[in-house]
Amino acid sequence: MPRLPLVILALSGSLLLSACGTVCYYTQAVGGEVAVLRAREPIAQVLRDPATDPQLRQRLTLVRDARNWAVKALDLPDNGSYRSYADVGRPYVVWNVFATPEFSTEPVEHCFPIAGCVGYQGWYSKQAAERSAQQLAARGDDTHVSGVPAYSTLGWFDDPVLNTMMHWDDATLLSTLFHELAHQKLYIKHDTRFNESFAEFVGMQGLRDYEKAHGLPQSQVLAERQVRSRQFTKLVLAARDRLVALYREPLTADVMRERKAAVFAQLRTDYQALRDGPWHGYAGYDHFFDQPMNNARLLPFGLYDDDLPAFAALFTQNGGDWPRFYAAARRLGKRPAAQRRAEIERLRQAGAADAS
Repeated sequence: MPRLPLVILALSGSLLLSACGTVCYYTQAVGGEVAVLRAREPIAQVLRDPATDPQLRQRLTLVRDARNWAVKALDLPDNGSYRSYADVGRPYVVWNVFATPEFSTEPVEHCFPIAGCVGYQGWYSKQAAERSAQQLAARGDDTHVSGVPAYSTLGWFDDPVLNTMMHWDDATLLSTLFHELAHQKLYIKHDTRFNESFAEFVGMQGLRDYEKAHGLPQSQVLAERQVRSRQFTKLVLAARDRLVALYREPLTADVMRERKAAVFAQLRTDYQALRDGPWHGYAGYDHFFDQPMNNARLLPFGLYDDDLPAFAALFTQNGGDWPRFYAAARRLGKRPAAQRRAEIERLRQAGAADAS
């Protein structure tokens, strides 16, 4: 399953939940963010502290140096974000709640003035996220709760590096750092796919640039993991396409549920064939099938890598020059949604052809 490094922190707007309501949701959002901000310590201060764990010291030194490098090398924002560290005392900083109607693969969206419309809610408490999911399920929606180890407030606050990120290998840590900073460079309201694919490209190309400049032994391991991620995502998206076609058919609810279950059973079979065949028994995605399958489980897939060839093509067209690339991406983002999607598709096909 793709990682979800971005949670859009909605601190203003209108979100109505059946049991909690606007006040309850924003109270936890504001309180959760304030708690994270209060937990921050400057990385320089943590590094000076003789009591700092040696492994944490090594990771934060890497972040500090890569953060400074990214300003000049990748033209990423030179601000206070990711120059501090916060231990939030839990394995995830927030939990996302995804939901879809029972017979649809389209997300239940929530819209905010700052972030625009996104297909999930972010909660700072796992219990609160699960209650929200239960409320949505009670009205008939498919739901899924997913822990998130990192997020961006899009530059509204100086986001810290979190303890939830410290168990990653160096390559994942740095690509996520560049990814999150990219959200501060460019963010288009109401277009999660654009935002995530853009930031993911910056994260991965930034990692490649970093490796050329510094060397990074784990990058090959990360590359192999990304190949498996793309292959697994392809299986999931194929299942989602089958569901989309199914939900268009004029069937009774009982028949629709039966055929829906068959699609998910086929997905499990396809995965087992991939795991036991080309992957030679690699079982890293077995956990995906530990929970009941439904539409909401499929929502995050495709947001991060579907349009990577498009942004790769745009980067190549601009000579691999980061400022020119950002300017071109910004122009693309300003186009009307339909034109933007058409141009991305053109770029995606061109990028895929170049890659082959």
